[in-house]
Amino acid sequence: MDIDFGTIMFFALALVAVVPAFMVVLARDIVRVAFWLLASLCGVAGLYILLGADFIGLTQVLVYIGGILVLILFGIMMTSKDPLRQKAGASGQRSVVTGLVTAAIVFAVLAAVVLGVGFEEGKGRSDGSPTTTALGEALLTDYVLPFELVSVLLLFVLCGAAYMARRRREDAHA
Repeated sequence: MDIDFGTIMFFALALVAVVPAFMVVLARDIVRVAFWLLASLCGVAGLYILLGADFIGLTQVLVYIGGILVLILFGIMMTSKDPLRQKAGASGQRSVVTGLVTAAIVFAVLAAVVLGVGFEEGKGRSDGSPTTTALGEALLTDYVLPFELVSVLLLFVLCGAAYMARRRREDAHA
């Protein structure tokens, strides 16, 4: 059995992605959940980069780790009175069952998609060249219409979220 450096790095990064993901589910403190999520997202970004998807890996670092996770932490710090004392309500048992059923459905769908792809030996493997240039050219030439539609959709979502937040604040003061 030939084990090279890439294989060792893959299993190390997979471990870094999976173990913190379990800790996200098991931790009871929301601040610790956010930091476990940080570790898991770092492992996933490392896997992307290791597998030759440099653009997606760096986007993972910038958007999810740099943006979303920091936003989550600031949201926790600004809104939570005592994050260490949040208890599960009476519906705690029901939410566990709902979570397990949802996870099973998501797993079944993902497994069906992965098994249905039909990976062929050698097909789709990266030759090690950067993917950022090719992806950028594809987004701004062949896929410019879907790219712009997604940006407009995100703008509408942002405006709707701002409207809903403002409306709730006005309702609370009324």
